[in-house]
Amino acid sequence: MATRRAAEEEEREGETVDGAASAPLVGRTGRARDGNALALNVAPEADLKPWLSWFAATDADMPAGGILEGGILSDHAAIRVLHGGTWSAQTADGPRVFAPGERGMTLYFGPQSKVMPITVDGPFKVISIYLGLGGAQALSAPAQSEMIDRVLDYDQLTGRGHFASLFDFTASPQAWYNTYAREFRRYLAAVEPARPDRIALAFEACTLAQPDFTLQGFAEANDVSTRTVERVVRKAYGLTPKQVMRRARALDLAAALLGVAQNEEEAEMKLRYYDQSHQIREIRHFFDRTPRQLREEANPLLLLNLEIRQSRRIEALQRLDPDQPAPWRDPLAEL
Repeated sequence: MATRRAAEEEEREGETVDGAASAPLVGRTGRARDGNALALNVAPEADLKPWLSWFAATDADMPAGGILEGGILSDHAAIRVLHGGTWSAQTADGPRVFAPGERGMTLYFGPQSKVMPITVDGPFKVISIYLGLGGAQALSAPAQSEMIDRVLDYDQLTGRGHFASLFDFTASPQAWYNTYAREFRRYLAAVEPARPDRIALAFEACTLAQPDFTLQGFAEANDVSTRTVERVVRKAYGLTPKQVMRRARALDLAAALLGVAQNEEEAEMKLRYYDQSHQIREIRHFFDRTPRQLREEANPLLLLNLEIRQSRRIEALQRLDPDQPAPWRDPLAEL
């Protein structure tokens, strides 16, 4: 009884924190059944995995003078090609502002340890290429541990010209994916990168399926030592195994709270926590919001971000037919 009362008091305390109002987002690349804007999501073909984990494209507008405020939390690095809008991000290196304009620009986002506040002013298009476990190494990017909560200029990082110029922003989002898939295949053929460690791939599969396993049990199941698991996971994610599993649990529960997870999974996702107070503390740690605030406040950027992980998750777990839209998406709004 005392634990329940403490949790309820903590929840009420969280409700007194008012989030900043965010402008409504009008999306052209899909929407949820409740009308919220979503991205076009594309699972990369088998030959592009495990270097790529997912592709998403968003074409969105806002009312005149509107500013979109929110945040993102991703478990892997991502390449984002931006077109239009003025973007602000609170990074590990301090606040950063990006104005891609009509020419566009490309940013390299490292993984986030907790939500990264983002604001966007004006209509925008964004192409998001989520890297898989081998993606950063294939691109000769900095170690994942060096990129936690950081954002770099992708063109300066790679030194291979103006990457955004490859894309015709007047074309369809599917054409954007085709462009990137073609270019990445050319790159892979030229560099022939090594595949990720099998332990990293197995750990990824477990965090997508049920991220509350024990490290000892995982090590024994894969016939390695716990020290080997810790070393491999730190290299692949830039964080400890415990941190990766904590973040995965929070990402899944947050997706359920925002309505971009399979309905029948929400109860199971809550059971990954000891009690309601534990849920509140963890969600507040990663998202700076209580579970109730996440459910009730508008956060279009986080919604887009979390839906991509859940799309990747149900595809990896084969929870849906490949041609079947996710249950939270409006089939009439699909491209």
